[in-house]
Amino acid sequence: MEKFVYDFKEGSKEMKPLLGGKGANLAEMTKIGLPVPHGFTVTTEACNAYYKKGSTLWEELKEEIFKHLQSIETVSGKVFGDVNNPLLVSVRSGAVFSMPGMMDTILNLGLNDQSVEGLAKATNNHRFAYDSYRRFIQMFGDVVLQIKKYKFEHAMEKLKESRNVELDIDLTSEDLKHLVEDFKKITLKETGEEFPQDVRQQLLMAIEAVFKSWNNPRAKVYRKINDIPEHLGTAVNVQMMVFGNMGETSGTGVAFTRNPSNGEKVLFGEFLMNAQGEDVVAGIRTPKEIKDLQERMPNAYQSFVEVCGILEDHYRDMQDIEFTIEKGNLFILQTRNGKRTTHAAINIAVDMVHEGLISKKEAIMRVEPQQLDQLLHPTFDERELEKAEIITKGLPASAGAASGRVYFSPEDVVKANASGEKAILVRHETSPEDIEGMVASVGILTARGGMTSHAAVVARGMGKCCVAGAGEVKIHEAIKQFKVRDQVFHEGDYISLNGNTGEIFTGEIKTQNPQLSGNFEVYMKWADDFRRLKIRTNADTPRDTRQAIEFGAEGIGLCRTEHMFFEDTRIPVVRQMIVSRTIEQRKNALQQLLPMQRQDFLEIFEVMGERPVTIRLLDPPLHEFLPHEDEDVKALAQTMEISYQQLKEVVNDLKEFNPMLGHRGCRLAITYPEIYQMQVQAIIEAAVIAKVERGLEVIPEIMVPLVGEVKELEFVKELIIKTADEVFEEKGTSVQYLIGTMIEIPRACVTADIIAKEAEFFSFGTNDLTQMAYGFSRDDAGSFIKEYIDKAILEKDPFQRIDRTGVGKLMEIAVELGKKARPNIKLGICGEHGGEPNSIEFCHLLGLDYVSCSPFRVPIARLAAAQAAINSKDQLK
Repeated sequence: MEKFVYDFKEGSKEMKPLLGGKGANLAEMTKIGLPVPHGFTVTTEACNAYYKKGSTLWEELKEEIFKHLQSIETVSGKVFGDVNNPLLVSVRSGAVFSMPGMMDTILNLGLNDQSVEGLAKATNNHRFAYDSYRRFIQMFGDVVLQIKKYKFEHAMEKLKESRNVELDIDLTSEDLKHLVEDFKKITLKETGEEFPQDVRQQLLMAIEAVFKSWNNPRAKVYRKINDIPEHLGTAVNVQMMVFGNMGETSGTGVAFTRNPSNGEKVLFGEFLMNAQGEDVVAGIRTPKEIKDLQERMPNAYQSFVEVCGILEDHYRDMQDIEFTIEKGNLFILQTRNGKRTTHAAINIAVDMVHEGLISKKEAIMRVEPQQLDQLLHPTFDERELEKAEIITKGLPASAGAASGRVYFSPEDVVKANASGEKAILVRHETSPEDIEGMVASVGILTARGGMTSHAAVVARGMGKCCVAGAGEVKIHEAIKQFKVRDQVFHEGDYISLNGNTGEIFTGEIKTQNPQLSGNFEVYMKWADDFRRLKIRTNADTPRDTRQAIEFGAEGIGLCRTEHMFFEDTRIPVVRQMIVSRTIEQRKNALQQLLPMQRQDFLEIFEVMGERPVTIRLLDPPLHEFLPHEDEDVKALAQTMEISYQQLKEVVNDLKEFNPMLGHRGCRLAITYPEIYQMQVQAIIEAAVIAKVERGLEVIPEIMVPLVGEVKELEFVKELIIKTADEVFEEKGTSVQYLIGTMIEIPRACVTADIIAKEAEFFSFGTNDLTQMAYGFSRDDAGSFIKEYIDKAILEKDPFQRIDRTGVGKLMEIAVELGKKARPNIKLGICGEHGGEPNSIEFCHLLGLDYVSCSPFRVPIARLAAAQAAINSKDQLK
């Protein structure tokens, strides 16, 4: 019979795909002798089998579960459901990849109307017993019976109000007995059935609920955001309960072995006395800092410090640990590699290399390339910050800075984001149901909760700025406002959050670019040592070029010359050129553009020094430079001193049914060779000036776009050479230059050997190549691509990640044929995929020379290229 259940002592960390992250770590900690309450894991394969069997638990699995339950009874000396000394268990999800707060947990399972009395007698603590029972009914009701949480919370608040107490721990055992009865009435009213008293039935229902939680909406959203495969399933961990709510010698907490915000090597976390685990993250009570435990319970604290050291050394990574203290005894309930900000991730990786814990190669693999995005964006301008008005202060839960309009529900944040607004989500505390609003926000503010609350952990993982536990913030969701003392802030008002300090300000605050030095610089240098791919940037201005160089760009892979035409001083001349009726008129307009273009290229060459620069000749159709609405056409005709009719005729003549497949790219040069002639002259003259006057050996790479037939390239190449020769003759000197093409048409891929005879380099324009390979319009595909992904027709949007099977195959053909015809051909990519890690890995495997991406994605590309090199070497082994 296939084995679907493993005792903790049967597993290990290597069994993570089968036992899930939590189960594998519980097994590993048991193996190395840490104080882990006994339990067992129902595997991820059982979850997948559950769905295959029509979402039902089968008899053999039930037998296996109860057989392992007997083993917990033997170890604990307690009996499940016993009326004298009952065994209680927790039931928790445990996916292969950590999904904090995304799936469901049930504590104190095994209580019913009889066993609760047995628990009270066995512990001589009636308050503890009924506190555990009310918690169990509430969790089971929410997770298993799908009763809205607020129905239980309202009953709790009503009771506290009637007893005139503020905190749950102020309720007496009699109060809690009443609450249990109220909770059971809620269950009966909402489900039509009494709360289940059969403890075996409770366990099976709970395990089934955890399996179902794998496919709840928030888990699906989290997997999509974090690129976690759907087919993995979740394991279920059933573990003997230990109790942090047995009075003032008991407690519970969550701690990190290093600071997850900045990576500092200090114990970082929180605890609550007389509480269960959910209390710490739920934000209902404000927890104490972990260092305070040393004074409160020195022995337990010392034991915990020792365990932290053992776990960090064993896993060789920063750990996120959940613990419970029961009557002074420490128990470890979970460890996992801790979620951290990117700033912390880099600091921890570099420090651990220096500590001898990990190698540089391991350090490079510790940070997801996309995470670097968190470091590359602005922080508050210090001068503006000095003038800003502080509203109040909370906890600096996730680093960064954010300004935006206040919204009180995730739905409103999503709507605001869709309309282009920057929104800040303001909540009492967040819960997993808020995930889409958290994703759509620029920052998160909570009135309750600590540094390990749901809001803090999820925000850090996303790289969102978060201020938590701002106790002075009084939220009134019904009227969509919050108050701080006498100040009132309504929905739509601007506030600013400083996630580094916890400060909250009125209004918007200007930002400044981050300073990327110290460990970041060290880390990126290590990445550069491993990678083979060169990293270039897509840049059209000196400012973008400088930014890219600051981020480590080694050249320009795409300079889009049309972007230079849209400046206010140039667009009138461009339009004059377009409406010209004769070649002479057109050449006159082009002569006005020539010095502007030459200056553009010269400035870029000066910034780039002798780094390579690929310049794409004009690509878009000419109609993009003209207005289309009648009112705009009339206004432009008046400005240009031509008749409305004349301009309207030009607009109509240039209008195309499918402009992306129309009169653009090299086709413009076939029709209007003088346009490319002017651009080539400007490029070559700028290179000559750079050489003669600046002493720079610039080798421009002139790229011809949209070639599908080699004769197109031959025609343009002849024009380029003739123009360059004329400049050399006039200037009495020459420079080297390369002529290549953008491979963006499927026909170019399959005839690449012929094209390579004329082209010295290929640059893959994967945006258009994807568009033409799929027959999807890049501009219109957004309306249906989401449905394709939701319905699993496509795994990923092919405009965001290279489709290796189809588009990738075309690229593979082009590389093979191109190298065959010209072994030393230079190969690169300049489409948007050039900054996407999975696509970069594919480019590495294809043997390209470089990838090119936007300036702010250069560090991401550097790290992704290093990881691709490490992975491919590992694969070769």
